[in-house]
Amino acid sequence: MIRVLINGVESDGTIPVTDSSVLRGDGCFEVLRAYAGKPFALDEHLDRLARSAKALDIPLPGRHELELWIRDLALTSGDGAVRVLVTRGSAVPGDVAEPVVVVFAHPWSREEGPATLLPVGAPWHAAGVEWDLAGAKVLSYAPNVAATRRANAEGFGDALLITVDEVILEGPTFAVAWVVGGVVETPTLDLGILDSITRRVMLELASDLGLEVVEGVWSLDRLDAADEMMALSTAREIQPVAAVGQRRYREGPMTADLARLFYQRAG
Repeated sequence: MIRVLINGVESDGTIPVTDSSVLRGDGCFEVLRAYAGKPFALDEHLDRLARSAKALDIPLPGRHELELWIRDLALTSGDGAVRVLVTRGSAVPGDVAEPVVVVFAHPWSREEGPATLLPVGAPWHAAGVEWDLAGAKVLSYAPNVAATRRANAEGFGDALLITVDEVILEGPTFAVAWVVGGVVETPTLDLGILDSITRRVMLELASDLGLEVVEGVWSLDRLDAADEMMALSTAREIQPVAAVGQRRYREGPMTADLARLFYQRAG
């Protein structure tokens, strides 16, 4: 069952073709997991949504209203997902642009098994160069989706985005981390990658386990030394990675421990 609220009102989910999300990809979004009807990391997701909307100069409804809408739909979804989509409103010249907030819930099961990733160059990625939308979770994901399609066409489950100089960035919809000699390494947010909430939780859990964590800038060949690799996102939670291109990884104990603790905290 899919329920949709538009600006807090129950809806069939229809928005005009004149909307900025349709014509310009102009807006931002969040995706939350609901476990047993409760949204996970709601405050963190709302904080990031507020930062994204501010970067786009789109006013949001009150935080309390957003929270009520999300909690309502999370309760309906049980174990599922709640998506929040914010648009500027009409993009047609002369129209009065009134922001639109769409909140909807749908079923979503955990991804099973390890991921396989193909390194794909991402020349569109700012890779640490400061710009107006750095770190914002905006709607314009077409380049990322194209990277996933390319990876799929070559027999991989998804892509690993890298710079033209082969610096490791992130996946099209997820963060990454790996283990080298018992140390967890992950690309720094200074590269302009998304401030993944699952990544944040992983870092907290790693600290709880007494693991050393290093955030930095690494070339793709750093993964030659990795013992374990993981993908991190709302959908994937903490998912082991079995392959990055021709590199192969076992489903290691540190990834397994982090995944177990994550699921305990979330579920």
